[in-house]
Amino acid sequence: MAANETAIGSVAPVPYDPELVDGLAAFLDLVEIIPLRADTILANRAHFATIIPPMAAQAEGRAVTFEDRTIPGPAGAPAVEITIVRPAAPAADPAPAVLSIHGGGMVLGTRFFGTPELIDLAERHGVVGVAVEYRLAPEHPGPAQAEDCYAALLWMAAHADELGIDPERIIASGQSAGGGLSAAVALLARDRQGPRLAGQLLGCPMLDDRNETVSARQYDGIGAWDRNNNDTAWTAIAGDDRFTDRVSPYTAPARATDLADLPPAYIEVGAAETFRDEAVDYASRIWATGGQAELHVWAGGYHGFHGFSPDAVVSVAANAARESWLRRVLRLDG
Repeated sequence: MAANETAIGSVAPVPYDPELVDGLAAFLDLVEIIPLRADTILANRAHFATIIPPMAAQAEGRAVTFEDRTIPGPAGAPAVEITIVRPAAPAADPAPAVLSIHGGGMVLGTRFFGTPELIDLAERHGVVGVAVEYRLAPEHPGPAQAEDCYAALLWMAAHADELGIDPERIIASGQSAGGGLSAAVALLARDRQGPRLAGQLLGCPMLDDRNETVSARQYDGIGAWDRNNNDTAWTAIAGDDRFTDRVSPYTAPARATDLADLPPAYIEVGAAETFRDEAVDYASRIWATGGQAELHVWAGGYHGFHGFSPDAVVSVAANAARESWLRRVLRLDG
């Protein structure tokens, strides 16, 4: 369906920025060649495995080192695999750190979808990154995903000296499902009196299992990660609990009734995507408690636009805004 047509339910979609149209087509051609439905989740996983280069290829020629580890998982759950990315020449002082949580609707993807960002941050700012391999739904319903990510945060804080990181400068960061899980980790850390995050970077975050916002209906059958994909993923994650009060806020952070006392949030989303309205609502609810949230809604932006259309003017602006927040929250030099 063309961007200027009417979506299902007669809710007209916001048009895409013309500079982003080619990138959106490339996204769909690369990522969404198999419609995501309950019976195609495994096929989509197999396809996703072909998209991202292996870690050795990502790190080749870059001024970083990387190491795979297996760390304790949540109580009663399997161990968790992580990849640690460090600058090749570590600083003498403790470094800022990022817990990287990958996207893929909590049903697809691997930790290596988040490692390109960690490589970049290690090279430019000396950041130490930890990418976490969390369990996927439907084999592991929510909040297994958030629990695995929180276990990685606990490990990072407990091993701060070994990692050479400053435990007061750790953020949780992710795009899409990774953004939603970063919000869930922030909630878990607050509720369990765990490590105090310096911030939470919520990129086009997947926050609400109900999938009933205006923006969700505007992108029903349209664009990247449309309402149909979102429905498939949330049903896999929440099962029969979906749409009920049994859904944990650690599964769907929009279900949290209290957003007070959370670390500063950076929330970015495209105006032309499914997650726009739930992201705006989440920021508004943080502000209502007196909390800190920096919200950017990028005009004409599709889901993940700055990754597939990096040279567009709006993408350059989005990347600069995110960089500014990282510098402030992690107290980066240079």
